[in-house]
Amino acid sequence: MIFRNRIDAGRQLAQRLQHFADRNDVIVLALPRGGVPIGYEVAHALNAPLDVFLVRKVGVPGHAEYAMGAIASGGVRVLNDEAMRMLGISNETFEAVVADEEVELKRRETLYRDGRPAPDVQNKTVILVDDGLATGSSMKAAVHALRRLGPAYIVVAVPVGAADTCAALANEADEAICAREPDPFYGVGLWYQDFTPTSDEEVKELLARAERDLHLQDSVTLESSNQ
Repeated sequence: MIFRNRIDAGRQLAQRLQHFADRNDVIVLALPRGGVPIGYEVAHALNAPLDVFLVRKVGVPGHAEYAMGAIASGGVRVLNDEAMRMLGISNETFEAVVADEEVELKRRETLYRDGRPAPDVQNKTVILVDDGLATGSSMKAAVHALRRLGPAYIVVAVPVGAADTCAALANEADEAICAREPDPFYGVGLWYQDFTPTSDEEVKELLARAERDLHLQDSVTLESSNQ
């Protein structure tokens, strides 16, 4: 039941997405950083373009792994009202953490895009990929932000996720595919033998490799059609 690493997880997830293969209206958007190795394998298997969609978890001060919300490109904010109420977190505290996360969001956008414009997703089928779903706050923010850009269809796709979170995301997106929904869940990292953090350099390299792969495939297709 445990994935060897993100490469293995991405390849297994791609098997659940084969009905989207070889379509010119499909684009894979990965949530950095951990979602990018997953997204690369999915995009490669589907012969689809890969890009990133920037979203940041807003963690509880002193317990950053626990999300009290998330932010995404386009000024979208998603609050975990229940967590804030249970922990007695004020709006001022939330705003202070958001300010820090916005700095990192902008840094990553500049770094990963390297001058490239954001992809045009209007009327496209967008597959939003991450390495797993726990609370789902980051993915929920991504779906809400993406809706503003006018895609025709949004698919949330992850190798592993908590069953209740996967069900909730199915209501937010048009479709949600969680390759595995273990119970009890505990946490995303427990379902990987190797859950080493993905670096900025890996993200950039995988995006560049995905672009080369797609150009190569397009050249092969064009050559075959001319014969």
